[in-house]
Amino acid sequence: MNPLSNMGAQIGAAYASGTADVNGTILDMAGLDWAMAIVPLGTIAAGSVCSIKWQEGDAADMSDAADLAGTGMTVAADDDGKLKISVLEKPLKRYCRLVIDKDASNAVAASITYLTGGASKMPVSHGANIAVESNISPIAGTA
Repeated sequence: MNPLSNMGAQIGAAYASGTADVNGTILDMAGLDWAMAIVPLGTIAAGSVCSIKWQEGDAADMSDAADLAGTGMTVAADDDGKLKISVLEKPLKRYCRLVIDKDASNAVAASITYLTGGASKMPVSHGANIAVESNISPIAGTA
């Protein structure tokens, strides 16, 4: 089975450096079991206080967004070049997103990529800005 047939990929937030909080793209979890947020970190200013956390809500625009207990991960000032991965399994509400919560005075460079899976309907669609290629048992030769 092709692993991409029941997994989706989407850019949650483009790479940027700054002091403002970043609300990731809203995920519609209807028919999905889990979402994984991959957050590569760039340069983090000394003294920075930053974390990542999941939020969920019933409204498609997340106007009712609520933080999810126990999902926070601290980003230390010396986490430059590290990768944070957070998985949300079986959310209780339909919509969710990852938030990069910054301290508003020290810059943190980061982005968000989402993977989703456990789809009840296949194939799963990917974000419009995602190119997907699947290679099953390719032979040696020119790529």
